[in-house]
Amino acid sequence: MPIPEVSKIWMNGELVDWKDAKVHILTHALHYGSGVFEGIRAYDTKKGTHVYRLTEHIMRLMRSAKIYMMDVPYSIEELVQATKEVIKANDLESCYIRPIIYRGYGEMGLFPLQAPVDVAIAVWPWGTYLGDDGIKHGIRAKISSFRRFGPNSMPPAAKATGQYINSSLAKVEAVKAGYEEAILLDDQGNLSEGSGENLFVVRNGVVATPSTSCDVLEGITADTVFTICRDEGIPLQQKVMVRSDLYVADEAFLTGTAAEIVPLREVDDRVIGEPGPITRKIQDIFYGIIKGENEKYGDYLEWV
Repeated sequence: MPIPEVSKIWMNGELVDWKDAKVHILTHALHYGSGVFEGIRAYDTKKGTHVYRLTEHIMRLMRSAKIYMMDVPYSIEELVQATKEVIKANDLESCYIRPIIYRGYGEMGLFPLQAPVDVAIAVWPWGTYLGDDGIKHGIRAKISSFRRFGPNSMPPAAKATGQYINSSLAKVEAVKAGYEEAILLDDQGNLSEGSGENLFVVRNGVVATPSTSCDVLEGITADTVFTICRDEGIPLQQKVMVRSDLYVADEAFLTGTAAEIVPLREVDDRVIGEPGPITRKIQDIFYGIIKGENEKYGDYLEWV
């Protein structure tokens, strides 16, 4: 999706002009994928602008950095405030937010610990990742021939830049084959996740999602779905599933900050159908939350 230009980007503690937010060609992360990042959204509501579960996103960012032994020169609180600062500096009421921690210029090679650690936060207006029609009517997905990497290859708990080459290969394969999204299996052949989303399967009134043992990134939006299910008395399971569990699902959907909550209407040419009642109920509650209309989940909204 194209990136619309705005005015400022936060880089290493300063607001810099968009056109001046540059890195050296020999930046370590450019060569080795040695960065960690988050995708976050800010929403415009009748009460003003909020960033959805901002602190939890920054906490996950810092956990990713810890996994990759990156000594971040800012605290969680400082990065939360910096995020709000850059939104205000660009006069944005709603936007996508991309904080990134990366190894910068000064060292080359596969031992990265001497390279400097740089931090940046960019914001820009961004629409629905898989389209408004996808949210309403669902999308078509394909089980990818590319497997999600196992925990002894790369840590699935980290949201790291280099790891997303795996997701990109799966996404390109699916789109070129005529589908909107890819579903990856783990290294044992079990259902794992979408190219950038968590996966949920509904059958006989029970909502199920692959367990973290299936090489899943623990999603912030997925965690919201867990809470909604508990609060609404919807049975929820985290378990190992195979592709046929998806083929015979009554309903299925993907969740993510960029995607939000998107139903699956078809997988590998097996028709699941229009979004079902449980998916719709979860969607309705979720969109009420991000619009600032559900006081029960007010703690999820961090106001700018």
